Amino acid sequence: MISAKPPFDPTYGYTLESLLRVDCPEEPGDFAEFWETRYRRALSVYPNPELSRGKDVHPDFDVYDVRYRSTDDYMIGGWLLSPKHGPIRRGLVVGHGYGGREGPDFDLPVGEAVVLFPCFRGLSLSRDPRLPDNPARHVLHGIDRRDRYILGGCVEDLWLAVSALLNVFPQVEGHIGYSGISFGGGIGALALPWEPRIRMAHLNVPTFGHHPLRLALPTLGSGEAVRRYERRHGSVLETLRYYDAACAARHIRIPVHVAAALSDPFVAPPGQFAIYNALAGPKRLFVLKAGHSDYPERLEEERALLAELGAFFEPL
Repeated sequence: MISAKPPFDPTYGYTLESLLRVDCPEEPGDFAEFWETRYRRALSVYPNPELSRGKDVHPDFDVYDVRYRSTDDYMIGGWLLSPKHGPIRRGLVVGHGYGGREGPDFDLPVGEAVVLFPCFRGLSLSRDPRLPDNPARHVLHGIDRRDRYILGGCVEDLWLAVSALLNVFPQVEGHIGYSGISFGGGIGALALPWEPRIRMAHLNVPTFGHHPLRLALPTLGSGEAVRRYERRHGSVLETLRYYDAACAARHIRIPVHVAAALSDPFVAPPGQFAIYNALAGPKRLFVLKAGHSDYPERLEEERALLAELGAFFEPL
């Protein structure tokens, strides 16, 4: 969260009306084939999840530290919450922002659920000497190689989080949801079209939407590192066109709830709305006054959003 005024207009001159008209760029002809091939490869990996008792004590949840194997021999760390009381009838995978994650969230409005909080490769509990953990460097790792770009590996980490969850709690098969914020929202949008095991999703101020627009708009987030790289090296869209969350959204058929902001200095709102606008299946929009910012109405909006998400995920 920031409270200082950024050196640019975080609305970028857009109104809600104009944001709802933002389209998405043309996708490569082999976009779907590219991702479907990656999905098949990822599912050939056995995640071999390992759980151990976590240090947190909570009255409603058993808290576990979790590790599982992902593609390219990366070990993914995170946390898992299992309800102490009542049945387990669904599962939820939760993706974090580019600031990483320091622990699990205990206030999610999804009951009777086992919840997995993976840390994407290179970040927080999944730090690895092969990868930078600074967001401005992480987002550039492998960007000159379409098949080795870091975002693709993070998508695979999400797919294998589902595999790990099902390995430990097979009873939640057919009842798995996803919730991701910022970085985790963009990764979720890229992952969802090809992942039939996830049945519903929430994306909160999701990033990686409409890369040509992102390259034109200054931010305080990871997109600014990509903009600087493009100015120095050029040709970055050759890779990024395969990692456009708005293009991916056109292939998503499951119900998706999106919280998108009218003002956001870290993830430009036109990219967020490009993802929502492109969604091909049932969708719901929650309009935030601002994203990645502190403002007087923030806590009230967060409470309203949690209440809406409780109702949204209830059929899961």
